[in-house]
Amino acid sequence: MEVMDLLGALFRWFHIIAGLLFVGLNWWFNLVFTPFAGATDGETRKKAVLELVPRGLYWFKWSAIYTGIFGLFLLIVIFYMGGMTIEAQQAWTTGSYIMAILVLLIYRVYVVLANSALGKDLRMMGAIGFAIVAVMIFGMIAFGNFSYRGYVIHLGVMFGVIMIANVFETILPSQNKIIKAIKGGAVPDPLLVSRIAQRSQHNMYLSVPLLWTMIEAHTAVPAANSWLYLLAVVAFGWIMVAYVLKKTTKVQG
Repeated sequence: MEVMDLLGALFRWFHIIAGLLFVGLNWWFNLVFTPFAGATDGETRKKAVLELVPRGLYWFKWSAIYTGIFGLFLLIVIFYMGGMTIEAQQAWTTGSYIMAILVLLIYRVYVVLANSALGKDLRMMGAIGFAIVAVMIFGMIAFGNFSYRGYVIHLGVMFGVIMIANVFETILPSQNKIIKAIKGGAVPDPLLVSRIAQRSQHNMYLSVPLLWTMIEAHTAVPAANSWLYLLAVVAFGWIMVAYVLKKTTKVQG
């Protein structure tokens, strides 16, 4: 086995392990810690924030970093150097480069939407987000000449970039400010609390179709090779998350 093949196998393994820890901690905060904190008295909540949250954030931060590092390596080696991004017999065009760049930059569009009045309405945000996903997939096919595996993995990259950027641009800085405020005996800024909850929930919604893009190459589904099929996966994943979040409010301690 060549060195790059061995590295590819190891890095894929590391990427999945780090990704599961990253996604798992995000789900734990949403499904377990947040309901627990909301049901406790002020002193217990304070102790939980000061003792539990920093420990969770430590692993949350590093799992996000390593998920991104190993994912970038795999993207470059397998899809860019390995020629898996573009359809066979075709070459990279200006449209291909534009779509690959947009996959990374779409996060800035997401931030504008999330910080706007539309971002307060989860259903509206989901509808707009779904439309953006459809446009991006269509663009990767029609203008970028992306292969099926190419646009599937780049959709995963787009979701992953948003998730990791949410962690380092919003969630971690806001959590650190809240912890600092509590240590100083001050009341945390409600805007920080709501912003963390929003971005953390968004990451939950993105994580389910993201995990699908990671394993899709290892499945044999008759409907594969259809961009409509991929859209259906995204929609079904988001419905699953909505159900789980609704179920969370009914789980008793």
